[in-house]
Amino acid sequence: MSKQLGKQVRDLKEDEEKKNKEDPKNAISFHVHSKDNRNCKLRVGVNPDSSLLIRQLDQDIAIHCLLLLSRSDYGSIAALNKTFQSLIRTGQLYQLRRKMGIVEHWIYFSRDSFQWEAFDPNRGRWMNLPRITCDASFMLSYNDSLAIGTELLVFGTDNSMACIIYKYSHLTNTWSIGSMLNTPRCLFGSASLGEIAIVAGGLDLRGNILSSAELYNLDTGKWETLPSMKKARRKCSAVFMDEKFYVIGGMSDDNITHLTCGEEFDLKTREWREIPNIFPIGSTLPSFGSPPLIAVVKNVLYVADYAQQEVKKYVKENNSWVTIGRFPEQVSSMNGWGVGFRACGDMLVFLGGPDRGRMMKINAWVPNDGALQWNLLGTKESWSFVHYCTVMGC
Repeated sequence: MSKQLGKQVRDLKEDEEKKNKEDPKNAISFHVHSKDNRNCKLRVGVNPDSSLLIRQLDQDIAIHCLLLLSRSDYGSIAALNKTFQSLIRTGQLYQLRRKMGIVEHWIYFSRDSFQWEAFDPNRGRWMNLPRITCDASFMLSYNDSLAIGTELLVFGTDNSMACIIYKYSHLTNTWSIGSMLNTPRCLFGSASLGEIAIVAGGLDLRGNILSSAELYNLDTGKWETLPSMKKARRKCSAVFMDEKFYVIGGMSDDNITHLTCGEEFDLKTREWREIPNIFPIGSTLPSFGSPPLIAVVKNVLYVADYAQQEVKKYVKENNSWVTIGRFPEQVSSMNGWGVGFRACGDMLVFLGGPDRGRMMKINAWVPNDGALQWNLLGTKESWSFVHYCTVMGC
């Protein structure tokens, strides 16, 4: 496995044993799932023997076992002893999971700017994240959201009308203030790939439509300015496909014209290429509608055409779209607002509910050669529509 991690585990064990000898009643608390899906705090007493990862197993095997567990279990595992807690909270286990190609995708969504929730589609579990401690201006402002690795970034403005980013850490289950963009903005396109994310376009604080782009590095927590796009655009959407970053649709700098073109950014050459007419659907959308609802599964691009209530697949060979099915039954949106359409691992997921309904539904479909058929993953009582939605894979 990892000799360096093994040494860190031994150091953690020695430190823990020393602390436990000084205070045998030492105990820790950690956020865990309960069987009824309610959030709770588990308080566990720690003794010197509990520092052993798994008795009778060597450290590499023990770590390998931890890597193969669901991240839904990590809260309970971290509550067993401080060695586990440190391995999980420092992100070391997630770094190894990433290198081994072990990724679990959870859906994160908000029905107001203060409260975010998470859904584990593998176990059908719901979780309330801690509330964001922010002012009323942030709640009333337009928020963008983006998940990278073990972090969730929520963009908005504060009382002084300055841009602010709240960062949620899955490792510690806490919110903090994130690093600000070099050019603060809203209504931009964004997407993540592993430990990086890119934002492009949008509006600055003066209402100017932007062509600039920035890259976020999870490991450093910093933003890097990239070459600008060929066209300025706001209310655009973005995805990673074939390890390249694509910006699609949006409105041009006259604030009237819907752009049907897209742009491709090559991470290796750091150059943009314009793709004419990649999004002809854009010309039929209202100016007050949402940004394009797009998602990529296995390097195939899909769009939820809210004007026609249809799901379409992009054909790269001839730059065209084919209709593959319709929205889930009884799901409605307000010109694209109030629903979520995302890739979640190998699935397309659709969040939303009936108009004026009291139930939010999460439907999913694994793209294949057959017809589109939505399967219900979970339901939850809700008096509000989905404001924001993203997917975290780690």
